[in-house]
Amino acid sequence: MPQWIRIPEPPSPPSGRVLTTPGGSFDVPGKLQALERLKEQAAAPNLWDDRQRALQVTRTLARYEGVIGRVDRLAGEIDDAEVLSDLAHEEADDSAAADVLAELEAVDADLAGLERESLFFGEYDDRPAIVSIHAGAGGVDAADWAEMLLRMYLRYLERRGFDVEFDEYLPAEEAGIRSAALTVRGENAYGILESERGVHRLVRISPFDSASRRHTSFAGVDVIPEVEVEEVEINPDDLRIDVFRSSGAGGQHVNVTDSAVRITHEPTGIVVACQAERSQLQNRNRAMALLAARLAERARKEQLEQIEEIRGEQGEAAWGRQIRSYVMQPYQLVKDVRTDLEVGNVQGVLDGDLEGFSDAYLQWRRAETGS
Repeated sequence: MPQWIRIPEPPSPPSGRVLTTPGGSFDVPGKLQALERLKEQAAAPNLWDDRQRALQVTRTLARYEGVIGRVDRLAGEIDDAEVLSDLAHEEADDSAAADVLAELEAVDADLAGLERESLFFGEYDDRPAIVSIHAGAGGVDAADWAEMLLRMYLRYLERRGFDVEFDEYLPAEEAGIRSAALTVRGENAYGILESERGVHRLVRISPFDSASRRHTSFAGVDVIPEVEVEEVEINPDDLRIDVFRSSGAGGQHVNVTDSAVRITHEPTGIVVACQAERSQLQNRNRAMALLAARLAERARKEQLEQIEEIRGEQGEAAWGRQIRSYVMQPYQLVKDVRTDLEVGNVQGVLDGDLEGFSDAYLQWRRAETGS
């Protein structure tokens, strides 16, 4: 082990600091300047007259303060490591050199976390995510595959400590599910789960084929950010509200009740349903929240020149549209066609090991958008 380690010059004082990471810059001076304006806007007495603008201001303020605080803390850690390195050099102290290495490892871990934080630049990345899964082409195998995806996401979200609320769960006739919808809340929930939006393809020996032949099946996953109902103008006269009995999976996922609610927005044809709550009023309120999110998504799509900027192209869950393939026969491989990331441990992925796919997608998204 070397007796001393020379530490690079630490970042400049906060007023001039620009912390650069592979693939991007945090532009701390720019954020510091914007922070003063944001604080003034947040302190304005009429801030909440415009709820949407108020939410944008407060969320941006919190995000900028978090980045600046982490950069300042990291600069302090580098300063400490530099002082410790100088002492180790002067005294030829192997023990102090070991402490420097430990300090540098901690700094490296903080830098990696800060680098990942820079990937969440999307306007809606910090919002809760509404995830919908539906069986595509492939018959009973597709329904079973949709339920496998649901299980995969639940395990992944449990590992991350996210809160999950089921909004809908529709079992298929023979096996699996026709569809499921859930709302996920946690830090950067939408930004993390956006990578899953698209068609997922499974190749395996079908457990439903008596001849044990290889089958290909598809399931579609949609991910949109949740919005406040107040952010979207909804005319009550445009709504058709139906009450029906839920047919979910009992206590495992939802409460079977006689008060499930389906809302149809007649001008757009958008249909949402909620059966997770015990009372009709609760299901209705939740369904309204889902409708608001989908109407907001529709409005964003109409305003953007490129749909992919928020949601990406949507289509039938079938051949030629998949974003990721899971091959269990004749070999073992999961491949994301956007990022080219390949993982040989298919069972590990199906058990919720999705971190690599999320990180690779965020890097790919930044490269695609040039942010």
